[in-house]
Amino acid sequence: METHAYRAVIFDMDGTLLDTIDDIADSMNQALRKLGLPAHPVARYLDFIGEGIEVMAMKALPEMKRSPQTMIHAVNAMREEYASRWSNTSRAFDGIAELLDGLEEKGIRISILTNKIDAFAKAMAARLLPDWSFDEVRGLTPDCPRKPDPAGALLCAESMGVNPGQCILVGDSAIDMQTAVSAGMVPVGALWGYQDRERLMAGGAGILISDPRELLGYFP
Repeated sequence: METHAYRAVIFDMDGTLLDTIDDIADSMNQALRKLGLPAHPVARYLDFIGEGIEVMAMKALPEMKRSPQTMIHAVNAMREEYASRWSNTSRAFDGIAELLDGLEEKGIRISILTNKIDAFAKAMAARLLPDWSFDEVRGLTPDCPRKPDPAGALLCAESMGVNPGQCILVGDSAIDMQTAVSAGMVPVGALWGYQDRERLMAGGAGILISDPRELLGYFP
């Protein structure tokens, strides 16, 4: 990857910038308990998250309980629980602060693209990543389909004033890698996140990094 060609970075949020799995699992488990359904170990949520709240709720529900009505109740309960729990333990991963500082010092534009509900994404960026100026913090909205559809990534690039080919997309999931490939961006897999090397490679990762600060080496 040539260091001089890239002007912007789009980050996934959960599992990339922020370690959020405990609060997500706690919230969904509490929602399940409200519905009289069994909870899951935190580790199970590593396979549940990444595609938005509806998909996570569907995966968390027992197969025999996935009726449209139960899905609605589960999603609404999750939203209610997460609203009061999302900042209990969530924090930036080690090395993220140094990475973001370094990118800003180099004049690199930065944005966030997540399948998290937009209001939660913006609140979390403001609370947990307050020291950096993101051009876009874009979560799920009715007018923007979730990843791996490239529409959100392309909107971020447009907002930052860069061509897709000048943009790196960093994420911890195969879905993030697929999004980058579809958008014509450079897919960089975050090995400190929630999915393993094999899934990232299967999704199309062109580069894998084990520490956030490694990304700075790709910029002059």
